[in-house]
Amino acid sequence: MNRFLSDLRARLSRVRATRWVRFAIVSLLFFLWVIWMGNPWLLLIWPLLIDIYITQYIPWGWWKNTREPVRTIFSWLDAIIYALVIVYFIFAFIGQNYKIPSSSLEKSLLVGDYLWVNKTLYGPRVPQTPLHFPLAQHTLPLINTKSYIDSPQLKYHRLAGIRDIERGDIVVFNYPNGDTVATKIQNPDYYQICYELKRRGVEDPKAYIEANKSTFGEIIARPVDRRENYVKRAVGLPGEYLRISDDVIYIDDRPIEDAENVQYNYVVPVKAPIAVEEWQKIGVRAEDCGSSPMQVEGVPYMFYDVPLTAAMKAEVEKWPQVSGPLVKESKAGIFEFDGMFPLGNSYGWTRSNMGPIWIPKKGATLKLTPEILPIYERVIRNYEGNDLSVKDGQIFINGEPADYYTFKMDYYWMQGDNRDRSADSRYWGFVPEDHVVGSPVFVIASFDEEKGLFDGKIRWNRILRSANPDKDTKWK
Repeated sequence: MNRFLSDLRARLSRVRATRWVRFAIVSLLFFLWVIWMGNPWLLLIWPLLIDIYITQYIPWGWWKNTREPVRTIFSWLDAIIYALVIVYFIFAFIGQNYKIPSSSLEKSLLVGDYLWVNKTLYGPRVPQTPLHFPLAQHTLPLINTKSYIDSPQLKYHRLAGIRDIERGDIVVFNYPNGDTVATKIQNPDYYQICYELKRRGVEDPKAYIEANKSTFGEIIARPVDRRENYVKRAVGLPGEYLRISDDVIYIDDRPIEDAENVQYNYVVPVKAPIAVEEWQKIGVRAEDCGSSPMQVEGVPYMFYDVPLTAAMKAEVEKWPQVSGPLVKESKAGIFEFDGMFPLGNSYGWTRSNMGPIWIPKKGATLKLTPEILPIYERVIRNYEGNDLSVKDGQIFINGEPADYYTFKMDYYWMQGDNRDRSADSRYWGFVPEDHVVGSPVFVIASFDEEKGLFDGKIRWNRILRSANPDKDTKWK
């Protein structure tokens, strides 16, 4: 014992003052983190920090006494591992960067925007898949393998945040239908693919997909926090009744006003083509307008089908090439719209007319009937982990007859601002609270993917701009 104490005093005497300061700072941050996590068992990690910074009974820096090139290699490894640990904790508990990959939120957020997503606003999730590479969501680049280890899987737990999700918030979340994925075709998702195959007469879509791996790839399951990240606007909150009528969203029978930048697709009849550059001047992306107008059998005029805000629509109506009034795509009668939530339903819903739909709320109890079950089937079975079946008109949950169900989580209804070009809750339903990642705060950088480096590729006017410019009192 005396020998141990003597050795301990000798080790402490060799510790420099700067190392004591670093240890104190790290310990303070560690204790605050433990308090935030609400798990005193994590204090068992602190002795490890003591040894790393102070006592060093474990030879953490053994490589410092080796020869070159071993010392240089391990010096780099040490720095990389240290950086990755810091990045892991920042990305898991503070925030992370996110790139806008599609136009579903234009003009609020643009394709090519890089955002900083704040995870502390709603409270960060404790990683449910703790063993993962922090710089890749689910796949490691180049080697194209999983960036995470499936086990262990931790139970969902969210730390205290600043506030709850509010109507009008732009929210980043894990894609709800992303639990099962066809690796070669992820848009449309696996469930949409099965639905389309069924419509085309394929008796067993799952077996068909499995038998055609060259087309669809491997069918894999992903844990909640390793699913693809999506970003949409929260329009419906837990416990509310939502209805969509002629594109107007009603919450508890009260219409909510569109944000200023909301876009709808319009059929624009023309007597002559309009140059892509003209569309781009008013903010329409080249891929959204196409290089030439459409000509469809049975339609006696050429037309463009483009997403426009109210201001953009007013501008297009003045163009000399336009040959008639602009009509919303949903009312033009040219295109068919199906595959709405819930898939395979007989409700007759479209993306412009849906509901009413009650949004599940934690602790609330709903009376179940076969008529409304399709709306909540995925929630009860997939998101809340129950065995669900229907026999002779009777609903069974976990083997027991069930006329009522009490929900374990809050759920949200998310839609894009680019209403007719957004895969959102109208197609796949509710977003569970355990899928919520955070809310974007500001634009880190923005690159126009349709322009060259010296032709306006960098959108300087968007750097450090608010990521939610349309959030105001109209949403409350």
